[in-house]
This record gives sequence, structure tokens and C-alpha cells, in this order.
Amino acid sequence: MLDAFAKVIAQADARGEFLSNKQIEALETIVGEGNKRLDVINRITSNASAIVTNSARSLFAEQPQLIQPGGNAYTNRRMAACLRDMDIILRYISYAMAAGDSSVLDDRCLNGLRETYQALGTPGASVAVAVQKMKEASISIANDLNGISAGDCQSLISELSVYFDRAASAVV
Repeated sequence: MLDAFAKVIAQADARGEFLSNKQIEALETIVGEGNKRLDVINRITSNASAIVTNSARSLFAEQPQLIQPGGNAYTNRRMAACLRDMDIILRYISYAMAAGDSSVLDDRCLNGLRETYQALGTPGASVAVAVQKMKEASISIANDLNGISAGDCQSLISELSVYFDRAASAVV
């Protein structure tokens, strides 16, 4: 996994070049957004349990067949596995947010996830809905202006949104 800084440096090093002005400006933006980025990450990690639980409740209210006999989340063991998977996806999204790069999300969470769910008979579309519900909850929590650093964080919210969309599309 490379964070945004290591990635830019590795690319420049591979070309045997100095960092360009554009690359330096991109890194300056990351530094400038540092406190806001940490606020977003802290909000997600501090509320992870509620985000996962409430998203699952909402999913099961919309798709009750998942928790009925024969459903993919029927029995405590299957329900626990569903919640665990949602928690893992959310955790890796928070890692990607911290790194400012999706490679950790892709490499350690999403690669092969669709195939795993297909092999288990897990409906990828339902998982994607759960991820979208976590996205909505996370963005709502991250956008709450109480007790966070002053300033606009719309670019960070957009970045966070991309990570959730990437996860949702990876399982369908």
C-alpha cells in the first residue's frame, strides 16, 4: 500500500524526474486538508458500529427475504458474517481515506470479493445496497459541522463517496 506521498514519489523516481509543480500542488492540498481528512476518518471510525448496524437494519427492512428462513442472512451465524463483511468494507474505506488512495481498499478488500460472494451464493446487489447505505450514513456523519475543524470538506466528501462507490460496484 502506498499513501499519496509515497505514490507520487515512486512515480517520479521510476521516471528519474523531480516532482512536478502539479504533483507538489497535489501534495500541498493533501497537507492543507489534513485536519479535515482526520476529522472525516475519526467520525467514521467513532461511529462505525452504528453505521454498520443501522445500514444493515435498513437493508433488512427493504429486503426482508434476506433474514427469513433460506435467506442469506438467516441464522445468527450468517447475520454475524454479513455484519462482519460490512464492517471490513467500512474499515478499508477508512484506510483508503487515510491514505488518500484506493489501493489498500482494492488490494486487501475488494479484489476477488465478487467471486467469493458468487461462490457463496451471496447476492452482490444486496451487498451493494448495504454499501450505499453505509455511504449515506458516513457522509451524513462526516458532514456534521459540530466539533470539527473549520473549512470546506466537499472534496474529501467526494473522495469518500468514490471509495464507497468503488466498493459497491466491486460486489455486483
